[in-house]
Amino acid sequence: MSVIDPACPKPLARKGARPTTGLFRAFWRWHFYASVVVVPVLLVLAVTGLVYLFRFQIEPLVHPDLMRVDHAEGQLTQPWQTQLEAVQEASPGATVVSFTEPTGADASARFTVEAAEGLTRDVFVDPYTVRVLGSLDPDSTISGTAVRLHADLMAGRIGDTVIELGACWAIVMAVTGYYLFVRGRRARRRQREVDAPGARLRTTHARTGAFVGAGLLLLVVSSLPWTGIWGEQVQKLATDRGTSMWAEDPGALSNPTSTLDESLPHSHHAVPWAQGKSLVPQSDPVSAGDEVSVANLDTAVEVGDRSGLAHPVTVALPSDDRGVYSVIGYAFDDPGAERTVHVDRFGGQVVSTYGYDDYPALAKVVSQGIAVHEGRRFGTLNFWLTALFCVAVVVSCVTGPVMWWRRRPRGSGAVGAPRGRMPLASSPLLAVLVVGLAVLLPVFGASLVVVLLLDRVVIRRVPRLRQAFNTADR
Repeated sequence: MSVIDPACPKPLARKGARPTTGLFRAFWRWHFYASVVVVPVLLVLAVTGLVYLFRFQIEPLVHPDLMRVDHAEGQLTQPWQTQLEAVQEASPGATVVSFTEPTGADASARFTVEAAEGLTRDVFVDPYTVRVLGSLDPDSTISGTAVRLHADLMAGRIGDTVIELGACWAIVMAVTGYYLFVRGRRARRRQREVDAPGARLRTTHARTGAFVGAGLLLLVVSSLPWTGIWGEQVQKLATDRGTSMWAEDPGALSNPTSTLDESLPHSHHAVPWAQGKSLVPQSDPVSAGDEVSVANLDTAVEVGDRSGLAHPVTVALPSDDRGVYSVIGYAFDDPGAERTVHVDRFGGQVVSTYGYDDYPALAKVVSQGIAVHEGRRFGTLNFWLTALFCVAVVVSCVTGPVMWWRRRPRGSGAVGAPRGRMPLASSPLLAVLVVGLAVLLPVFGASLVVVLLLDRVVIRRVPRLRQAFNTADR
């Protein structure tokens, strides 16, 4: 829900009023500590998520010389194979690994090439004049950098674990935040009525958090399949039970050469999430005999079009005589229309077709959740709600620390943590919920054990630390 909130409104003193203790202060304290982990992670995810949402608007503005072309009405595009040959000629020693159709009449075609040293670049071509416009490193673009930060903070497995940790504690922050929002509404109203210092800021934080909380829970749940610990473990359990979060192309199981992720180094451009690990089948040069290859890039696109794939398509090119053209219809706003057609590079026939209808049930659910997460499942409404959500997260991540800064203890060395202790012993249901969450989310469970051990073994036994962290008596 919200963020650092030790400034949750304190009830005004009045005759006969009971002090706010028990669950309220316990939840307030856990909300505060959860925010220490969550706020930095959420701030990065919200900003990078916002950039990713607007990537189709940002990148053409930043690179108009590469991504935009002049187009006269009625002007026809040149054959894709001709454009491919132009890219090969302009990139000696490099291997063209994929092609993506222009997204509009004024957009360029994109070819992804891989140099001998393993470096990957996107090469842009004017589809009307076959002029190679230039190239760029997709990882170095604004949206490419945002994707890498959003995925793992550009820190590999460590960064991925930090994000997973933040996502897990975000659930704690959302739940405790809603409790504080409901229980503290009267106190906030009284403070607004007397125009108490910071009352409006606290109200803004609370209301923004109430909006953020539900969306945060949805996004956290839909993002967990990406994580390196929870995602891997759930995928393993699913595989052991005959299902999968990933789609596995049965037509590609006989002689796989790679997965679509491996075929397309920057597969976030066009590969449906569920199909990223699906295997790629092979062409059959034996059946072609001594004939030369008759299928080319135009053949593959035409076969994909006849097969009803959503445009613009991306084509993973064969790397050798055994490879196929994998024509991918991403179906941007409708995972249900995702399909990939594998085309034999010799005869041009369809080797196999695989799509959403063939996914395991779990992969279907995950695909739909990820489409919502990325703001594309329900068109414009989904897009703008996700954008508004990102902005609201940023607001919460700013207003929370500002409230803490204004009301922090000065000169005492205290961190300003609310005083309270979770009454697990007297609340069996709450204890069951905490344990259940810890078991369901191993990263959260492990971190919770560490926090509790530090509190019991270190903080409570050192008077200076007990005072600094405002630790309640046993």
